[in-house]
Amino acid sequence: MTTKTLLKVTGLKVSYGGIQAVKGVDFEVHEGELVSLIGSNGAGKTTTMKAITGTLPIAAGDIEYLGKSIRGQGPWDLVKQGLAMVPEGRGVFTRMTIVENLQMGAYIRTDKAGIVEDIDKMFAIFPRLKERRDQLAGTMSGGEQQMLAMGRALMSRPKVLLLDEPSMGLSPIMVDKIFEVVRDVFSQGVTVLLVEQNASRALAIANRGYVMESGLISMTGPGQDLLNDPKVRAAYLGE
Repeated sequence: MTTKTLLKVTGLKVSYGGIQAVKGVDFEVHEGELVSLIGSNGAGKTTTMKAITGTLPIAAGDIEYLGKSIRGQGPWDLVKQGLAMVPEGRGVFTRMTIVENLQMGAYIRTDKAGIVEDIDKMFAIFPRLKERRDQLAGTMSGGEQQMLAMGRALMSRPKVLLLDEPSMGLSPIMVDKIFEVVRDVFSQGVTVLLVEQNASRALAIANRGYVMESGLISMTGPGQDLLNDPKVRAAYLGE
């Protein structure tokens, strides 16, 4: 059975500050997949994500979503089309409450009853947010803010969820929780592209993975195959 390609990146080059950070990258994400993009710090992973979501201009190449080029489109246009991103650093609205942040995630929607229903769903996924629903987001811990950023992105009911370094800077217990949520979201039918420095965790839950080095894709394959590959283990898992 052939699977539909939701996201296709071809010959992507991105430069900023006079440096070519991404040097001609090709990869794709199919419907119903969880794809992990791993690599060391500075490999070009976050730059790639920013290019996909229209927050960094593309020097060359193309990005197709649902079979059409989205090059040059802004993040707000892409959210309307079902492409949502949880950025590195979370980016929550610090002076808004948890509920207000979740409502902002649904700004493209007009179904008030559905929005209320989805906020309750987010509280079921993230009970800690429910306990603090009227708390200002800026007063929460890093892990709680990460949960909120994920919940806010899910409020737009995305077809594809892009996660940029969701475990960065979190405690081991919170990292466990975040990866549990990623698995849950994926199991509910959301296609996921996960950029993550924690290679072992990212590959363990991935259908497929790509390894990025110095702005280029150096390896690709099923998540488990990459996880067991001696070169990957030596470079990213400290073995």
